[in-house]
Amino acid sequence: MNNFWIKIKNLRVNISEKEILKWINLNFEIWKNYCLLWKNWSGKSTLSSVLAWSPKYEVKSWEVEINWKNLFSLSPEDRSREWIFLSFQNVPEIHWIKLSEYLRTIYNVHLEWRLDNTWLKWWLSPFLFKRFVKKYLEELWIKEEFLDRDLNVGFSGWEKRKIEILQMKLIGPKYIILDEIDSWLDLDAFKTVATLLKSLDNKDNCIIVITHYFTILDYINIDKVYVLKDWVVEREWGKELVSEIKEKGFE
Repeated sequence: MNNFWIKIKNLRVNISEKEILKWINLNFEIWKNYCLLWKNWSGKSTLSSVLAWSPKYEVKSWEVEINWKNLFSLSPEDRSREWIFLSFQNVPEIHWIKLSEYLRTIYNVHLEWRLDNTWLKWWLSPFLFKRFVKKYLEELWIKEEFLDRDLNVGFSGWEKRKIEILQMKLIGPKYIILDEIDSWLDLDAFKTVATLLKSLDNKDNCIIVITHYFTILDYINIDKVYVLKDWVVEREWGKELVSEIKEKGFE
């Protein structure tokens, strides 16, 4: 039996006293990939923000477990330690925080979680981290001088996506939520990002693709599709549902 999963039962979410998710029931298992489909304003991105934790949403009812733990008893940083990674639809720019220090911090924190009390033996100083991360920069065609820039500030959409993939490579999340990762990318950049994401797909993680397009699904093998409509799960099926929707449309 797989010991890693997210189980969502009867999830209801409000914003400004308006209900925007209604009795959501979903399961996400490690070694399987999922796709959430529908048009804008159907609740797909809301669900991802609630799982990762966003203060603007009010959770009204839930039974959500992650790896045998109550998800909503966990802080955002603890959810990250439970290996949830959210790729933002709109990647924020953060001034006064150097990219190198941000990457080094998340790497060391997750290393601490992995190695328990022995982590200090492997903790990386700023100098050692720059040497360590160099191989990943080369894999992703990221210039080394980017490490000394503020986090995502002035980066193109293509560069921001590569930085997100770099984070995934560094911490190895088990639940990778891709919230319209094809946003802000031209065709060539999209193909490169999609190919890099495909290389991350393995039996030790779960990729959850949120989209209202289908091109990304040509690169990531999907095991199950959930269709959200009017803030509820209307349909669920295997990946053949994608072909049906391509042919006939959502309606």
